[in-house]
Amino acid sequence: MFPAPFHTSTHLKGGIFGVPLFQKRESQFSIRTPWGLSSSPANVDTYSLRKIYSQEKGFTYRKMSSQSTEKPESDVAIIDCMQDVPLSDSYEAAMKALSSLIRQQKRGDQKITGGKYGKLDRMRMYFKILDLEDHVAGLKIIHVAGTKGKGSTCTFCEAILRESGFRTGLFTSPHLIDVRERFRINGVDISEVKFLLYFWNCWNQLKEHETEDLPMPPLFQFLTVLAFKIFVCEQVDVSIIEVGLGGRNDSTNVIEKPVVCGITSLGMDHTETLGNTIGQIASHKAGIFKHQIPAFTVSQVSEAMDVLQENAQELMVPLKVVEPLDSKALNGLKLSLSGDHQFSNAGLAVSLCKSWFQRTGNWEKLFQKDNGEANLPEAFLRGLSTAHLSGRAQIVHDSSSSSSNISSEVAETLGDLIFYLDGAHSPESIEACAKWFSVVVKGNDQSPSLVSSSSHGIESINVVQQNGYMQHEKCNTQEFNKISKKILIFNCMEVRDPQILLPRLVSTCASSGTFFSKAIFVPSISTYNKVTSGTSVIPSDISSKDLSWQFGLQRLWERIVHGIDTDSLLEKSTKLGGAETLLRREFLYEDASNCSPSNGYLACSAVIPSLPLTIKWLRDCVRENPSLRLQVLVTGSLHLVGDVLKLIRR
Repeated sequence: MFPAPFHTSTHLKGGIFGVPLFQKRESQFSIRTPWGLSSSPANVDTYSLRKIYSQEKGFTYRKMSSQSTEKPESDVAIIDCMQDVPLSDSYEAAMKALSSLIRQQKRGDQKITGGKYGKLDRMRMYFKILDLEDHVAGLKIIHVAGTKGKGSTCTFCEAILRESGFRTGLFTSPHLIDVRERFRINGVDISEVKFLLYFWNCWNQLKEHETEDLPMPPLFQFLTVLAFKIFVCEQVDVSIIEVGLGGRNDSTNVIEKPVVCGITSLGMDHTETLGNTIGQIASHKAGIFKHQIPAFTVSQVSEAMDVLQENAQELMVPLKVVEPLDSKALNGLKLSLSGDHQFSNAGLAVSLCKSWFQRTGNWEKLFQKDNGEANLPEAFLRGLSTAHLSGRAQIVHDSSSSSSNISSEVAETLGDLIFYLDGAHSPESIEACAKWFSVVVKGNDQSPSLVSSSSHGIESINVVQQNGYMQHEKCNTQEFNKISKKILIFNCMEVRDPQILLPRLVSTCASSGTFFSKAIFVPSISTYNKVTSGTSVIPSDISSKDLSWQFGLQRLWERIVHGIDTDSLLEKSTKLGGAETLLRREFLYEDASNCSPSNGYLACSAVIPSLPLTIKWLRDCVRENPSLRLQVLVTGSLHLVGDVLKLIRR
């Protein structure tokens, strides 16, 4: 089927290397020096890992005194097999295997899983096959559901607990560039080496037990099982688990006794699965509540709050509503995640972490000198000011003009290309995105541009802190003369409603005095039915690309901008050849007031069939005009944001 990098004749119940991974520790929550980046399981034979992948970056290998220097026989077999398989080839084989688990061609299609068991029953059976049942029950879990902000809330929780000295495991979704982003150990994506070892171990065992009644799990179920496998083997002190979709029927709801649960802000999203009312959606989210396990939520609309409280009462759950974090509590620091809405997520994360500390008996031991009611402990402040989550209110300065192979003379003749990335895809999140974008671009317009520290030709540098990140302010007086143009790159999945998203984006920006010079509609590179990695080949054939969805978005945009029905005025083919789609450089400077859809002349928007071509066009524009600053908002889809990140990092 799929070429695994290793295969053993017997299943490794004790762990991937046939070494017991689950030895009982004297005190799972004892206060100790943080593990840092030495994220090897305490009992894995790291001698073998060092021998095979001595050049793998990010590891600090160490030999545990309790280990024998003799390698088990199964470990030798793994070494022999893996030495003949290039890591990159093995990783792509894993991506191909994962892709085979996708049951839908696109979002919204009906899932056909097969078998006679329900989702959560299947999850328990997968755990049993992998010998994970008892070990998962021993994990100290924070379980978080919600419509908006659950990824940010989980990320804040992880950073706080890690800064407090605990070994953390974080499971989030979706990933932007590489599937390994979903699994963080101590704040770092799991390495390719470890991912492959855990992945094939799970894959081989589940594949051997596959039957008509118990088929291989669909993609997200498999990744959820894999997350628990990783966290158990890595012996984390705390697992922060983000719900994938909904809550009640989500794969992560196999968790029976979390330490604490959280519900972030609720809104209208995934209505095709969760229901068409906010009450129905709230009922799904409340499905993660467990009997007498404390839960926290943020302020909700009354219909949603009523449902949450009803579900909590039925299960005798102490449910508390958390206020947004007061900025004064940060003692002059800034939240590392940008946007006013993050204060709500931060407040929820603080309450979840406090509850976790108290229920695991660690609060008094760790923070006996801190007044937990009046002041946030230092570890909380460090976590809130350093947590990082890609693709949400993220600012990236394109590095193509500041790479080391460009001379300082050339660098001084280049304009600025700044990407503002936010994967907002619901009405509420798109509004928050528009507010954030309007604030940050105004700040950049009123001051010298922020550039990366590797830029050349800087006369003087002042270090400034914005959104929790240290950046550099270029004080060259030429920067004050930059011509700023705001560009929108937009796409959304067909299950979304662009007739809600785009008008709300435009109106929210306009209310703050922010207007787009151009809008570009482009399909994402990544597809719903294929898992790729950061190094996967980007398809170059665009001749047969179906652009009907993008042209529909453009017609909607022109209707919003011009206030007229443009459907009959924009009759275009939905399939374009590559050479015909290259935008002229002049398009950027064309006066929008001359736009005339009735005559087929569009100066406000364009459809481009290729994201790489779009990025190339933007880069060419700033290379040719040193006085130009392009501020590019990329939004509407996390897949689109991930694709842009992948391209600009290559």
